[in-house]
Amino acid sequence: MTDFFTFVRDHADKLLEQTLTHIGLTFLSLLVALLIGVPLGILIARRQRLAGGVLGVAGVLQTVPSVALLGFLIPVLGIGIGPALVALFLYALLPIIRNTYVGITEVSPSVKEAARGLGMTPNQVLTRVEFPLALPVIFAGIRTATVINVGVATLAAYVAAGGLGEFIFSGIALSNVNMMLAGAIPAALLAVGFDFGLARLQQLSGRKLRVGALAFVALVPFISAFYLLPGRQDKLIAGFAHEFYGRTDGYPGLQKTYGLQLRPRLIDQNLMYEAIHRGQVDIISGYSTDGRINAFDLLVLDDNRHAFPPYAAAPVIRKATLNRYPDLEPTLNKLAGKLTDSVMTALNYRVDYQKESPEKVARDFLNQTGLYKKPSSVNRTETVVVGTKVFTEQYILAELYRQLIEGQTNLRVVTKTGLGGTQICFDALRTGTIDFYPEYTGTGLLVIMQPPAETLQQLPMQTDSVYQFVQQQFQARYQMDWLKPLGFNNSYCLMMRREQARQLGIRSIEDLVRYLDPK
Repeated sequence: MTDFFTFVRDHADKLLEQTLTHIGLTFLSLLVALLIGVPLGILIARRQRLAGGVLGVAGVLQTVPSVALLGFLIPVLGIGIGPALVALFLYALLPIIRNTYVGITEVSPSVKEAARGLGMTPNQVLTRVEFPLALPVIFAGIRTATVINVGVATLAAYVAAGGLGEFIFSGIALSNVNMMLAGAIPAALLAVGFDFGLARLQQLSGRKLRVGALAFVALVPFISAFYLLPGRQDKLIAGFAHEFYGRTDGYPGLQKTYGLQLRPRLIDQNLMYEAIHRGQVDIISGYSTDGRINAFDLLVLDDNRHAFPPYAAAPVIRKATLNRYPDLEPTLNKLAGKLTDSVMTALNYRVDYQKESPEKVARDFLNQTGLYKKPSSVNRTETVVVGTKVFTEQYILAELYRQLIEGQTNLRVVTKTGLGGTQICFDALRTGTIDFYPEYTGTGLLVIMQPPAETLQQLPMQTDSVYQFVQQQFQARYQMDWLKPLGFNNSYCLMMRREQARQLGIRSIEDLVRYLDPK
């Protein structure tokens, strides 16, 4: 627990920014939902033949998984506040429409008849009789919508809209419990606090409830403006993957090596390239073998000071697995040296940009290199499990391994793809959930092993030196082997649109730092 409080203290500014953004986004979506949901609820209460259809559509929207809904919205609205706001608005609609409809329709007909008998017009009956009597029920719907939106708003970080989900997603990617708790606990406290406050407001009666409702409606636009408070206009907008933002060989390493200072938007790594292609961000973190670099005409900024170590790709495998299946190591090593940087980039391009399946791309490559064999029909009683992280290159490598092993041995292969960040894959390997997965030497060195600074200073940051070091240390510490490297180096890097970089005179990370801070 001490570590958690230390983390919160060290990241207090970022936590405050995320909390204000989270509150603002929640209430901004709630404001839009109120402006549309309450009148719509009144309308279907007046014209009840519309009620079934409207409530049915709102109910269906409520059942769509939030990540899927964001996925549908991204191609239309891009990233940022657009898809996040629309998703939250749609989730808040059902409780507000339904409770407005129920609250008004449940007002006693005799009360409404008496009001009309006093000469009130239909609008006066609504505003002076039905709506005041329905307020407790309407507030119950607003209360439900608010709590739902506080929870769903954590997913806004998936599309670079900010909020407490930034810490949660980064913590999951890095398997950092303190980081996850720093996002999850404030989100839970916000939900409980808003629910408690609205419950107290709902319990008021008569004139006090009406005054409280007016005060709440007046406060919602004000609180919604919290979404704009943390922002500032930077010269260039950066969009970083959650894992890159927290890894020692990612953004923290750039800060230490170059003094780079950015306020990046955190975004799912599979959306970064689309974001820079659409012009929604100017700088992204990425991988040097990604096929979209050429497809989107991006420039990889030179890392003159070598903030990023070598990232030679190789399978990491449990010794117990090698001992159990002696044919596995020579089979996997058949790929050693076959995948150069240009070859891997081309394979990634086919999947990322040409939308071919990893299975087909892997089979074509194995055919070209003479390594493909059609799996025999023997009864495969033994199984090995290969895991991957959650990006294209790893999916391709998993298919290469699966087809190679099943063609060259009598083993059956099960793939567990998309396991998330480095620490998740490594923990799965260590616990035996998977038998091996493709990893990168720089990641093994700085993220998994995390040697002291003195060791790093003495270690030559050359491909062979780093490979030999992690090979020895993994054998001694974890009883795992790094098999022969595949032949390519997939380094972390910063990228910009080539034309924009040319106009600004930026070719390296040093140039970027000088442009951002010309002092």
